Order: sequence, then structure tokens, then C-alpha cells
Amino acid sequence: MCAATGAKQARPSPDWSLPWNAAFATAGEAVCAACARGVPLPQALTQQVGAAGPRFVPQGELPEGMAYEQFIFETGAVPTREGLHDFFNGLVWQRFPATKRLLNRLQAAQIAQAGVGQVRGPVRDAITLFDENAVLLQAPDEIWDALIAREWTRLFVDLRPLWAQTRLVAFGHALLEKLVLPYKSITGHVYRAPVPTELGDDLAAWDHWLAARLTAAELATKPFTPLPVLGVPGWWPANQQPAFYNDDTVFRPPRIATAHLT
Repeated sequence: MCAATGAKQARPSPDWSLPWNAAFATAGEAVCAACARGVPLPQALTQQVGAAGPRFVPQGELPEGMAYEQFIFETGAVPTREGLHDFFNGLVWQRFPATKRLLNRLQAAQIAQAGVGQVRGPVRDAITLFDENAVLLQAPDEIWDALIAREWTRLFVDLRPLWAQTRLVAFGHALLEKLVLPYKSITGHVYRAPVPTELGDDLAAWDHWLAARLTAAELATKPFTPLPVLGVPGWWPANQQPAFYNDDTVFRPPRIATAHLT
């Protein structure tokens, strides 16, 4: 049991051999090992992220009434609770520091502009969705076309050989948390800008590319498309059977717009 995931609550530990954890396995295992030695999660994450990243501090350091995002922006410190959710948030900070800093700046700018209210507004909602549930995809055009069209059988069955040329990385820390206990309907939100193939599998390059292109204006358009991630070839043994994709409660067809007759 990994202490970082909250052993006192008997929470499960991540399985670092699973494909969605591959990008975070090295740092994740190191943080778990530190926590097993009695190091608090914020301190263990800070040690892994290093000088270039933020400090992680206990949640109690967040002043009452202050927005979480504003605190990070002003102090460079990330309030962190013991448990899986903040554990994965820290690992994403370690892997994608430039993008996480950008998302925080965008959130802080929105708070400065509109304040903190019960309704966050479209930009803050989209930033939160990206932060919690985004998936990054580098893939051939045929994969993208089928994904955007939600042609699930074509995407996962007919084009299955093309997935060998595809790289998929879960960015959202809430998505990674859900995948600790996988179930068929878990759905990520793929950012609709293809990761350039020339970046290869260099995730540091992915991070700099993403941080250089994301804007509040683009995020306000909700540039995402849904992906039931356990349908990805190689991600879940059951999807080796084509019938896996016949469940239209998970692999939903595209919405068809209907005209209103007057």
C-alpha cells in the first residue's frame, strides 16, 4: 500500500505497470517510497518536482476564504491533502510544469477579472475541465477523424493497427485518480489539437508545446472531444473483443441536431 494514497483510509495503490500510469511511474514510485518512510505527501512531492517546480504545502496553509488558484499564483505553493487526488495532481505538476503554471495563471487572471462567485464562468470551467480530465493525443489523421466523428467501431476495430503509431497521455489528475479502480465508462476529454508528431515521445517537449499554445480564448470554446479511455487498444484486456464497443451507454453515437419546424 502506498502511504501517499491514504493508507489510513485503506485506499488502493496505483499499479504503475498499467499504460495510463506510464508517464508518471518513475516519480510516482519515488513519492510512494518516500511516504512509506514517513515523509508527508507535500514534502515527498516537493522533493520529486525539484527547484523548477512549485512547493507543495499542507492544505492547512491555504488561508480561509482565499481561492486555491490565487494562493498558488501568489505564493508558488500548492496546498496538498493526503490522498490520491492531490497525489496525482502533484505528479502532473512534475511531468507538465509549464502547462500547469499556465493554467494557474489563466485561472488567476479570470479571478482578478470576475472575482470568485458561485458560478465560475466558461473560461474557468474549461480550465478546470482541462486540469482535471484532459487527455493529450498524438495520432495519425485517420484516428483523429474517427474520434471526432465518434465512429467508435472504426476508431477501435477497423483502425486498430494504427494505434501502434499513437501516443495517448492522461493529463487530468482526477482522471488518473478514477483509473486506480478502472471501470468501463471512464471518459476523458481529448484536447482537440493534435500533439505534433515531430515531438515524438518527449513529454518535456509536449509540455512546452502545450504551454505555448493554450489561451483563455481557445479554452472558452471547449476544445475537447470525449474518449472512453478503456476502449484504447492495449489499455484494457476486455477491449480485445469487438463486442466490447457495442455498449452505446459508453460508446455513445454523435448527437444529431434536429431542426425546429415552425
